[in-house]
Amino acid sequence: MDDGCELTPPQPDPLSDVFNSDCPGRQVLDRVTSRWGVLVLAALSDGPLRFYLLRDRIGGISERMLSLKLRELTRDGMVLRTVEPTVPPQVSYELTPLGRELTVPLQALLDWIARRSLDVVAAQERYDASATR
Repeated sequence: MDDGCELTPPQPDPLSDVFNSDCPGRQVLDRVTSRWGVLVLAALSDGPLRFYLLRDRIGGISERMLSLKLRELTRDGMVLRTVEPTVPPQVSYELTPLGRELTVPLQALLDWIARRSLDVVAAQERYDASATR
């Protein structure tokens, strides 16, 4: 009797399974979950910013790294680069709909980190103290 149940679970598509080393989503995962990727996306969640304002908003990022991250996120369709035809040209960056969608779970992650970072530091201190005994 066929009750519609399979004995073996269906195998995920290797091109959409981030646990598979051949999945193209791995590159996306690397870019959006890197420290700078998360911070660039979060900084742009409040609206468009010019390069220097974005650089100033993200403490510690070099201009070279910011340029690289903006290029990657623009290529991935998450950031839109707009050049105003002025002299000198004014360039601003903003999230695309795809990027805005991604900032929802990223903001939840940042909120959790803000709430729990002292707990993590305390756990590290306990671990370090017990490891030296």
